[in-house]
Amino acid sequence: MTETSSSHPAARWAYRSARELAQSLLKKEISALELTDQFIARIEALDDDLNAVPVRDFARAREAAKAADAALARGERAPLLGVPVTIKESYNIAGLPTTWGASAFKDFVAEEDALAVTRLKSAGAVILGKTNVPLSLGDWQSYNDIHGATNNPWDKTRTPGGSSGGSAAALAAGFGPLSLGSDIGGSLRVPAHFCGVCAHKPTHGLVASRGHTPPGLPALPGTVDLAVIGPMARSVDDLILSLDLIAGPDEAAEGRGYLLSLPSARRDKLSEFRVLFIAEHPLLPTSAGVGAPLELLSKQLVAAGVDVKRETRLLPDLAASARLYVKLLNAVMSARLPDNRHEEMRAAVAKIPAHDQSLTAELARGGVMSHREWLRADFARQGLKQQWGALFRDFDVVICPPAATQAFQHDHSTPQEARKLTVDGKEVPYLDQLAWAELATNCGLPATVIPLRVAEGLPSGVQIIGPHLEDRTPLAFARAVEREFGGFVAPPGYASGGTAL
Repeated sequence: MTETSSSHPAARWAYRSARELAQSLLKKEISALELTDQFIARIEALDDDLNAVPVRDFARAREAAKAADAALARGERAPLLGVPVTIKESYNIAGLPTTWGASAFKDFVAEEDALAVTRLKSAGAVILGKTNVPLSLGDWQSYNDIHGATNNPWDKTRTPGGSSGGSAAALAAGFGPLSLGSDIGGSLRVPAHFCGVCAHKPTHGLVASRGHTPPGLPALPGTVDLAVIGPMARSVDDLILSLDLIAGPDEAAEGRGYLLSLPSARRDKLSEFRVLFIAEHPLLPTSAGVGAPLELLSKQLVAAGVDVKRETRLLPDLAASARLYVKLLNAVMSARLPDNRHEEMRAAVAKIPAHDQSLTAELARGGVMSHREWLRADFARQGLKQQWGALFRDFDVVICPPAATQAFQHDHSTPQEARKLTVDGKEVPYLDQLAWAELATNCGLPATVIPLRVAEGLPSGVQIIGPHLEDRTPLAFARAVEREFGGFVAPPGYASGGTAL
């Protein structure tokens, strides 16, 4: 080493990409142990008022870093060898608690790693710890009775999003270049948007999710309807790197000999993309803080020669699609509820007027659907998949808001159904935020979120949806937008020098 770790203020390394850190380790600009100690010191100095990484594994991280240094000295190479990362609390990591925020499982300790964690470790990653989540991963805020609430680095009175809010806050604060999250109702995309970082919701089933499992249940191969796991980072290049490392079928499942080979991106140049821009949703208003950066992006794309259209007869009915989605969503979310709670839900649904087609009402109905009703809903979804397939013959990507607003103030009132979200002075039902998550989730489409602008002191992003199993296309478009119009910006104060930062 040419310099000691004390010569490296953590800010020098905090906002480098995973690729850059891996190269610095290869060039011996810093050791893996020194780098890990830098990130540990940064978390210890800055996380008390963020609470992004409540489950810390620093002793084992240092041991893993020492092992990485030894491997590097032997000439071994791996994409993330010695690079410190964080993982969402909902992933099993052997020897660490997995609670999903539920007090009943505060003492549950996983015995083996989730498959995606195993794959990152095989690539040389050093796990610093686990990031905070909401109870049962069921909110756009990240708080629970075990670990408390996570704050947004841009404004600590606001949520970083959920359910991958701890991961998004950790990335924005410079606590590592990569994290893993999950998504069934925007849980990767909304936190990325709220904290000004990047996330990719893969095509459903692309990344094997074994070990991203509620505590107490066996970690079995297979998929959960609508749900995915995926990468979070501060750059699209790092999203691509981490997706390539974790994607692929589960070796423990049938068909283990199947080799994954995603199609290349449809386009290489930004100007070649065919883009559909959806600015508004029929069931949910969009705030000016979200809409204005998207409108600016649309103008920039047109000026760059991109074919941007705002209308097409091929677009599915977004209101009908959203109503279908929330029913399918709650069929998943309510599956593990105890019988008495399920009966309470059934009684409540019986009192909902038949003419009530609000998302809140349809969400409740989904929680008590019969199998016959679910099959009918799934059949309707197959029709939607055909519509999206037809749309993507004319368009390469769809761009739209990731959420209705920028990061909002903490609101831990219960039940969620009674909360309101304020969109430019207008109150809307809190759960209506599901509308923008639905576009990609209902039919299992890939979607990438990247930051666009800081508006009124808060970051705002764009959601880029691509064709089924063509994850490389929205990622390529996102990377082109990032390079052309700028990307991640650190929250005020977090990129300054000094050993504490």
